[in-house]
Amino acid sequence: MKTKLIIAAAMAALVSAAPAVAQEYTKGTVKEIKADQEKVIVIHEELKNLDMPAMTMVFNVADAAMLDDMTEGATIEFVADRVRGKLTITDVK
Repeated sequence: MKTKLIIAAAMAALVSAAPAVAQEYTKGTVKEIKADQEKVIVIHEELKNLDMPAMTMVFNVADAAMLDDMTEGATIEFVADRVRGKLTITDVK
């Protein structure tokens, strides 16, 4: 029993010591905003984390309020990921 506790404590220490994965922002241009669908069409550079080349595509947004800060034709930097199987912008700056 003591050995299991020591192993569990060591594993917990390793997990807490692991560095956080930095989010990588991708540059893009807002082509069209579809506020009623909570989607945006973005002309984007390569999405390395998704192994996707540069292209124009539709993204869901994690929070509809993100669309309030976007305008068509604006340049944005964003993080995209698969959320429940759908390509989703999770952060914008």
